[in-house]
Parts: sequence; structure tokens; C-alpha cells
Amino acid sequence: MTKTTCLHCLQAVTVTCLCILSGCDYGRFKDQPSLRPYEIAFPDMPAEVIPITGGLQMLIETDRKGMQNPISYSEESVRQGAVKYGYYCIMCHGANADGNGTVGQSFSPLPTNLKEPAVQNQSDGELFYKITFGFNRHPPLAQTVAATGRWDIINFLRSLRKERSSLDSKRAGN
Repeated sequence: MTKTTCLHCLQAVTVTCLCILSGCDYGRFKDQPSLRPYEIAFPDMPAEVIPITGGLQMLIETDRKGMQNPISYSEESVRQGAVKYGYYCIMCHGANADGNGTVGQSFSPLPTNLKEPAVQNQSDGELFYKITFGFNRHPPLAQTVAATGRWDIINFLRSLRKERSSLDSKRAGN
């Protein structure tokens, strides 16, 4: 054997011994609990624990046009709706609810102007359904905004209709 071959063999043996002595036992990695999260069997679920009626399923099966807003239209509800609109809607629909929000500008088509008759002429139930489950590019907000918050937002949107009609009547008078 040549000196270099002997030197290489000695280096390989040295590295192997160092790995063994330093505790590099790569075989133990597969024994980690994180690699076997479901080894323990889950207990059996008692019958009828998971509801199959009520909740969002009930809303899906409801007549949207006939659904009534359970939150009465009031200044407090409109104020709460404006706060929630500021949290969840303003980024896309804009501060004036005209579809010119900062994030919404990157969408094609642009977000809807919420003051337009196409939105304002929909029933409260239709708006609630669309906010809840989403449509087109609008995200579903059922898991993000509580039901009472969604109804408050609808009351806020209705206040925009009243603002628009008062502006239109002022313009017609001038």
C-alpha cells in the first residue's frame, strides 16, 4: 500500500471512531415522538356528538331572501358595524365603501361599491349569506366574524344607503 492510501484509510477510521464516540447515533432519530404522532389510538366518539343539523348547515338550507336581521337597526348597531367594517372590510372596499381600498386595488375586477343599488337592493339575508360563505373573490367570513358582527356590518351598510339617498336629494335640490 502506498503512503497516501494508508493515510486515507487512517483518516476514515479516525472520522468513524469520532462519530461513534461523539454520540452521532442517527438511527435513534426515527424513534422521536414527533415522527409518530398518531401511534396512540383515539378513543371512540360517543354517538351523536358531532351535530349534523343547526349551525352553518341550517343557514345553507335557509331561504336567503326571507332571512330577517335579528339585530334591530340602531345607532349602536351601526356604530358596531362601522367598527367591524374597519377591521374586516375596509382594506378591500375602502374607507368610503366605494371599492377603492388599498388591498382591493390589486384585484381585477375591483371590489364592489357597497353604496350602489346592486348591493343595497339585496335583502339582509342575501348580504348575510354572501358575507358568511363568500362569493367570487370575496372571502368567507363565517369563521372570522361572529354572526352578530356580520348583522351589525349589514346595518352599517344600510346606513350608507341612507347617506347616499340624502346626498342624492341634496344634489337634486341644488
